[in-house]
Amino acid sequence: MNLYILRHGLAVEHGTADYPNDADRPLTPKGERKLCLIAQAMEELDLSLQLILSSPYKRASQTAEIVADVLKLSKKVEFSPTLEPDGSMKELIEMLKGIKPAPDAVMLVGHEPYLSSLISLLLAGDKSVQVTMKKAGLCKLSVDSLKHGRCATLEWLLTAKQMRLMA
Repeated sequence: MNLYILRHGLAVEHGTADYPNDADRPLTPKGERKLCLIAQAMEELDLSLQLILSSPYKRASQTAEIVADVLKLSKKVEFSPTLEPDGSMKELIEMLKGIKPAPDAVMLVGHEPYLSSLISLLLAGDKSVQVTMKKAGLCKLSVDSLKHGRCATLEWLLTAKQMRLMA
C-alpha cells in the first residue's frame, strides 16, 4: 500500500476571536489558492487513490475536499476522528487494515505534530525519527504489511513550495 500523508493547508491563526473552537478554524483564502496548485501537482504525479481519509476539523476537511475535487475523487473522501490532533494512531491503523478490499493507495489528511509522529512510528517503530510536516506538505510511504510499528519505507517528502513548483 502507498500511504500519502498530507498536512492541512494554511489556516486562520489559532486563537482568532472568530474561531474560539480550534476544530472550526478554516483555511485562509491564500491557503485555498495554494492548495489548488498543490493538488494540480498531485495530478501531475498521477496519484491513483482509492480513499482520502481526513480529520473532520474544518481546515483538514477543506484540504481533503480541494484535493478530491482536483483529482476527481469527491466520492472517495471520508472523515475520521482518528486523524484529529489527539486521535489514536493505533485505531487509525486498525481502521486502515480493516478496509476490504485492501486499497493500493490512501491519502491521510491531518495535523501536526500527529502526522510527524505517525510517520516516525511507521518508519522506526517509535518517535525517534525527526520529521516536520510543513503546512500542505506531502509525504509518500510504501508499506508491505501495515501495523502499529515499523512497517514503512519513506519514498519522498515534499514541501508545499516544491509541490507548487511542480504544478
